[in-house]
Amino acid sequence: MTQTRDHGGGIDAAAAHYGGTRETWIDLSTGINPVPYPVSALPPDAWTALPDRAAQTRLLDAARRFWSVPDQAAILAAPGASILISHIPHLRAPGTVDIPQPTYNEHAAAFTAAGWTATNDTPDARVLVHPNNPTGSWHGPDALTAPLTVIDESFCDIAPERSLIQHATRPGTIILKSFGKFWGLAGLRLGFAIGLPDDIQRLEQMLGPWPVSGPALAIGAQALSDPDWANDTRARLTTDAQRLDTLMTRAGATLHGGTPLFRLYEVPDAAQWQDRLARHHIWTRIFPYSRQFLRLGLPAPQHWPRLEAALQ
Repeated sequence: MTQTRDHGGGIDAAAAHYGGTRETWIDLSTGINPVPYPVSALPPDAWTALPDRAAQTRLLDAARRFWSVPDQAAILAAPGASILISHIPHLRAPGTVDIPQPTYNEHAAAFTAAGWTATNDTPDARVLVHPNNPTGSWHGPDALTAPLTVIDESFCDIAPERSLIQHATRPGTIILKSFGKFWGLAGLRLGFAIGLPDDIQRLEQMLGPWPVSGPALAIGAQALSDPDWANDTRARLTTDAQRLDTLMTRAGATLHGGTPLFRLYEVPDAAQWQDRLARHHIWTRIFPYSRQFLRLGLPAPQHWPRLEAALQ
């Protein structure tokens, strides 16, 4: 089970090597929506007061409606999905865990740090990234067989009809949602855990009081109550993903998978492709386990001409 924590980002290091400043670079190394949710003005007490119960309730009610959370399931807001990932292995005594690879590496790192060991045979826990990062593959309910099953739906808002949220009432099942990816507000640090009350309450105790900031509570509630923006965003992301595929395949890459928020391509030498684009101050993602995988997020609307010129 890999424990390497490699991630997208790293613009400062790229700029130090290739030149330029953070502001002159296009970061396509993440799967974050480049057209974020438009944040409106916040009430002053969102910044000055301790987050109150009413603000938290507004956020959780909006999340429950947006994701169609079953009535029997509980929902917890946290300062990002990553902190939930780090705590979930501590809900059970260490045992064996199955994390189909390749996938987002924080899950393996968290379970390893908590004393779990990897297996593919009748595990005590299983992690399913749905859709998977970076391949974009989906899982079915037939995979929900482990006593503790984590379904990471950080990128699932691009296709809500494929969510496994209806299984949140299965004992031992915890579904994770990330706010930063689809809404493009990763710096807000907001994530959710959904499951039966016993596990969710234990996670809540691990996080302690006031885990989510007042601004995050207010912005999250506003965004999750705006289904029209979400529907328009899904259409735009799908169109832009097709546009990116056309550019990349014309340049010699082969589409391997991905989602409308990021695309995974196969190329003869991923490091060489990354270097080629970096010389145009465009940063992409490569992986330590594959010399051929190159992942690109979508560019913001004003950045398409630069990407097109770099690929010619």
